[in-house]
Amino acid sequence: MTFSSVISQAQTKQWFHLDPKSDSALGISTERTYKELLKNRKATPVIVAVIDGGIDSTHEDLKRVLWTNPKEIPGNGIDDDKNGYVDDVHGWNFLGNKDGKNIEFETAEVTRQYIRLKPLYEGKNRSSLNPAQQKEYDQYQQFKKEVESKQDEYKQQYESISRFNEQYLMLTESLLKTLGVSKLDTATLANVKSDDLMVRKQAGLLYKMLTAQGYTEADDVKNELKSALQELKARAEYAYNPTYSARQIIGDDPDNTSDKNYGNPDITGPNARHGTHVAGIIGADRTNNLGVLGVADQVKIMAVRAVPDGDERDKDVANAIRYAVDNGAQIINMSFGKDYSPQRKAVDDAMRYALQKGVLLIHAAGNDSKLLDTTASYPAATFIDGNAIPNLITVGATTQHGDKSLVAPFSNYGQKTVDVFAPGMSIFSTTPGSHYESLSGTSMAAPVVSGIAAVLKSYFPKLTYSDIKRIIEKSATVTKLQVVRPESEDMVNFTDLSKTGAIVNLYDAVKMAQMEESGAK
Repeated sequence: MTFSSVISQAQTKQWFHLDPKSDSALGISTERTYKELLKNRKATPVIVAVIDGGIDSTHEDLKRVLWTNPKEIPGNGIDDDKNGYVDDVHGWNFLGNKDGKNIEFETAEVTRQYIRLKPLYEGKNRSSLNPAQQKEYDQYQQFKKEVESKQDEYKQQYESISRFNEQYLMLTESLLKTLGVSKLDTATLANVKSDDLMVRKQAGLLYKMLTAQGYTEADDVKNELKSALQELKARAEYAYNPTYSARQIIGDDPDNTSDKNYGNPDITGPNARHGTHVAGIIGADRTNNLGVLGVADQVKIMAVRAVPDGDERDKDVANAIRYAVDNGAQIINMSFGKDYSPQRKAVDDAMRYALQKGVLLIHAAGNDSKLLDTTASYPAATFIDGNAIPNLITVGATTQHGDKSLVAPFSNYGQKTVDVFAPGMSIFSTTPGSHYESLSGTSMAAPVVSGIAAVLKSYFPKLTYSDIKRIIEKSATVTKLQVVRPESEDMVNFTDLSKTGAIVNLYDAVKMAQMEESGAK
């Protein structure tokens, strides 16, 4: 594959690289930026930590751009750099033990709180308790109700989507065979010529389904359904299952947030699909003529595994942030979140530590179609004391369409809590085994912003975290468009859904950095 063909694939599959002015998609103008603004500038590598579920370190599009600990000798069983972590060559895994065993599935935080309170309040009479106990008793009843209803809800959703998936696979396989094509994209489906009325109807139905959801190929929906089924099954069988326990694999005290000496150097873990996809968006190799193109071209990806399939633990998140900061990360991508945070102070303290060290945090807003201004979600946009977190950017997700469907239907939003929006729907990137898939989520939007931040830091190294945050936000494109508010039929102004009312753009961010640099001189 030639470099020009990689660019061509990026333009067709990686719509988020496209330019809103010259192309038909609301991308971030990646290729235009490199071609027009950065081609004669020198850059220095920037370390971006990806706190996630793991990264495939052997992926053809990632292995060259992985961060390598310069002071650690691989595989010798010695903590050569004396940072407290043995053989952390490319990062660290806080979800494993020293014998190499790893956690894949975890419970939801609400399930863990339900388990904690059950021995204290199950079968108790509220009236017999003191006021403090009554408050905790009420929490227990709330947790119990949520766990039981969620488990039932996800079981039903899993069964429903399983049936739809079977029908969808039958439809697409039948059309592939009947039409004699290798793939079903919207161009093919829009021009089906067949004497069979049923075939034309099926093609038309599939075409409407794809275009309505912003997809270009049937395989994109297939991948999304696969992801949804895996997630729903995990939630039903593990996340909201009070009898499931995974932490014993590690053998630590999960409530002791001061403990950091646990884990192993396995940065891939048992399921690295999500983290590998995130890493590729940020910095998939732009020089190897393979696969896809990341946003940043001078980046070193540090893998920190702390996010299982289920809710991450505050202790692991806090340790992951501190590990990344202590080992040189200048930007940290955090594509995770949850509804409860019992050890929030530990995470707050870690984020304050990152602030002291000048490290920028990029966080996904979440995929619950919620107004974060009135709904709890963690890590939060503010510290416990209510003050804003200066080094944090919270990111919502957009589609490629400049119409009422601009906001991804799953994206959280909030005029007080979400800073910017970025492409997050049907994002084509790296997955384990040197494969590539389209996935959707604010988890995909956050690394787009992390990539922009990395470009700014690498080409303008004097920029501080606050400079980068300010430039990203001020250069973002304000969009005064009437859009569908997530999980509703209500029409709202896009500017009401975030602090900036804007979508990030790499070209405008770099241009602003250049202007400020020129003015400073």
